[in-house]
Amino acid sequence: MSVHISAKKEDIAPTVIMPGDPLRAKFIADNFLNDARLVNEVRGMLAYTGFYKDKKITVMASGMGIPSMGIYSYELYNMYDVKNIIRVGTCGAYTSDLKLRDVLLVESTYSETSFDDLVAQKNSPVLYASKYINEKIMEMAEKKNIELHVGRTHCSEAFYAPKSVDKYYYDHDCIAVEMEAFALFQNANIANKQAACILTVSDSLVTGEETSSEERQESFVSMMTLALDVAVEL
Repeated sequence: MSVHISAKKEDIAPTVIMPGDPLRAKFIADNFLNDARLVNEVRGMLAYTGFYKDKKITVMASGMGIPSMGIYSYELYNMYDVKNIIRVGTCGAYTSDLKLRDVLLVESTYSETSFDDLVAQKNSPVLYASKYINEKIMEMAEKKNIELHVGRTHCSEAFYAPKSVDKYYYDHDCIAVEMEAFALFQNANIANKQAACILTVSDSLVTGEETSSEERQESFVSMMTLALDVAVEL
């Protein structure tokens, strides 16, 4: 029985689109799902289940950071039989090659967190997204004419550490920073499930440019529809 999700098992679809922000989950449900129902609001972590192109889809917030994503993705995979989770979120660029509102597909993520030691009893500082879903995302992006950057993120436990940009970019090949992918990928690996992460660049730790909180919540439509169109095929 889930401690943090009140939905019935049948209320959650096999594929979940997972933004961090509960209001972003509501925005996706209100604007893209048909017959969307609120199926969870425990601790304000909103989840909606509806239909996108006749496919049952759940959109649920993960909250911010590795611990929060760790809780919700674990319960979805292991207590609700979810097969696929696609995280949609924002990131900070570690390179000037990434511009505001660019879309990034996470191929792998690096973190110095102890999460892997605690849940997998091994030190795995680099984790990879599901190859199958990533291939689907790249194919769909080409069909939709969405320019897609592909690379490694730094999954940080601090928001954000600008003095460390060079360290993560040059030493660990990280082109952007975010805060949830590592926990998602680890839980997927342990549960033998699938996970992917699509991000929109919301700010640059190189140039100092940034988008507003309202833009982060509502304007990253390319990323959202890309994830939904891929979910239909899973």
